[in-house]
Amino acid sequence: MRPNEASGTAQRVALRRAAHQLLDKPPVFDDPLAVRIVGLDPASLRAALGQEAMPLAPHMRAFMAARSRYVEDALARGVRQGVRQYVILGAGLDTFACRNPYPAETLHVFEADHPATQAWKLARLDEVELAPQGRVTFAPIDLEQHTFGEGLRTAGYDAAQCTLFSWLGVTQYLSVDTVMETLRFMAAAPPGSGVVFDYALSPDLLNPEERRVFEAIARRVAAAGEPWRANFEPVSLMNDLRAMGFARVEDLSPKTLNDMYFGNREDGLRVGRLAHLMHAEV
Repeated sequence: MRPNEASGTAQRVALRRAAHQLLDKPPVFDDPLAVRIVGLDPASLRAALGQEAMPLAPHMRAFMAARSRYVEDALARGVRQGVRQYVILGAGLDTFACRNPYPAETLHVFEADHPATQAWKLARLDEVELAPQGRVTFAPIDLEQHTFGEGLRTAGYDAAQCTLFSWLGVTQYLSVDTVMETLRFMAAAPPGSGVVFDYALSPDLLNPEERRVFEAIARRVAAAGEPWRANFEPVSLMNDLRAMGFARVEDLSPKTLNDMYFGNREDGLRVGRLAHLMHAEV
């Protein structure tokens, strides 16, 4: 990220989450605040999205919808089983804190993000008159100065509480070492804790056409000042997670996500092949 600037990719993700509510019927992930938080009326939102029109756009919307649906479904199951903290790393304009249905004594929500991006998000909430619900703590964390763990502990994270970590749209922008260090921190959480994160597939595993798409997107985000840095091979990553102490590890491939969420759709909405979703539990 560029110093003192909100994440451009976070802005584009928010636009696509909002677009999913308008363009894809029925939505895989129902977020009644997604359009409101971007601060655009539906006509302006459609115009903004038109400037990014490309064949890959529906696949990107589908993946963003699927990963958000999956992690919030996992949270609902987790709360029933004793999860008492929900940590959203790289929250961007995620709206869960304003839709939070859980009382303060049941769940403590942490939103962790780069300070500039989080300041932009808080200003946006004021502008569109949205307020967090339940118990929510905002944790600005600059990875140039602190690890995720240090930043969370400063914000009041309780290492003894069962926790679900949501880490979506972040790992590809970090170094492999930072990704692994953060996952080791999560693996030290109490039994019943877990993490849902997505990751870019190693280009070596892509066919020539997929690799061209991968490289085109990588060039675009690099030009925006947020280059992709980390990608992984699923089996190797699963083995690394088990070695860290995660007892249950599930890799959700694009085919798995399509089978779960996109079967029998009239619009043909599908997840593409460039990224996977991982769910690891302690």
